[in-house]
Amino acid sequence: MKILVSAVLAACTVYGQAGSLASPGAGFAFDPSAQVLRRIQGIPGAALVGDAVEFGFPVSAATVAPRLDSALVLSADGAPHLFRLTAGNVQEITGLSLLAPSRAVYSPSGTSAALLGASSVQVIKGLPGSPALAATIPLRAPVKGHGALAISDDGAYLLYAANGPIELIGVAGDSRKLMDATPGSQLAFAAGGHDAAVVHGGTLYLIQDAAGASTIRSYPVPGSPSAVAFSPDARKLYIASARGRSVLNVDVATGGTTALPCDCAPAALIPMGSMLRLNELSSEPLWLLDTASDRGLLFVPARATN
Repeated sequence: MKILVSAVLAACTVYGQAGSLASPGAGFAFDPSAQVLRRIQGIPGAALVGDAVEFGFPVSAATVAPRLDSALVLSADGAPHLFRLTAGNVQEITGLSLLAPSRAVYSPSGTSAALLGASSVQVIKGLPGSPALAATIPLRAPVKGHGALAISDDGAYLLYAANGPIELIGVAGDSRKLMDATPGSQLAFAAGGHDAAVVHGGTLYLIQDAAGASTIRSYPVPGSPSAVAFSPDARKLYIASARGRSVLNVDVATGGTTALPCDCAPAALIPMGSMLRLNELSSEPLWLLDTASDRGLLFVPARATN
């Protein structure tokens, strides 16, 4: 049983306060009931939800990068703090003027990140070792719903949808419509380039080189998607359905699919190394999908309460 957890930001040049990260583990998960980021301790298939990471102040939210090497942490008053995560400790990184985000989205490999504000997106490149603010991009409408924003690994492009067409927005200032969309569209970039996936209206669109020729293949998909993500090697695409209580495994080369039933309602696909986290930390087990083996779905038992 195992878990990791996912997602978001890192690094600059000036290091501030340091805290303890404790023993090595499988990843992290934010505990909303206790308002702490918890360590997932153990190895894949045999992990437990561990103790809280100490940041030195009360925390209201935390997101960890796919490679578990950085985190964007919001204090109780909503102020953003950027931390570098290492095997032994956490170190705050200062020197960037960060937007207080409603949501933070990492690129597939965690080398870039997008901080979503009320009407703009702040793009950070060079993570985790040499972060820099690349741009602040105004949006035509507020982003609503999970999965409506994605960023490429090089930080050059955003995929964006908010109750209208799906746009490809360049940090350099260019933008164009990729396609019309329905509410609830799900978006993802593949690691290392500009290949992308869009799911809406019961159809999966696989886009080769979204920033260039934009060659599109389409396939029907069942159910109501709640999240979409590529495997780290970009050979597979996963589509989660909370309503269908399953994850669809799509072969990117052929379009062939395999359904993976889950004893949960998978609302997310959050990268954590070779794993994808399917749900949030709660009184129920955490569910993970191993993208690097045939083990399929794994779970981490819920943390015992006294």
